[in-house]
Amino acid sequence: MEDTVRAVLRDVLALSEDRVAAFHATTELFGALPELDSMAVAGVLTELEDRLGIVIDDDEVDGEMLETFGALTRFAAGKALI
Repeated sequence: MEDTVRAVLRDVLALSEDRVAAFHATTELFGALPELDSMAVAGVLTELEDRLGIVIDDDEVDGEMLETFGALTRFAAGKALI
């Protein structure tokens, strides 16, 4: 799951492979990555839906799920299990 989330962040936000490879569970995302603004969030979530075959409802999107790389990965993994 981490590989998929890394790939989505790399592709949607146009981040370098090295930069994304350095992400760990506590790496801050929203508010810390200038590339991840409110418009980019929609692209990231849409791409996660497409790649994982999941549906993310609007009411599931909050600051906590986007706070860190680990939180986003856990959220995606939880959705993929449903």
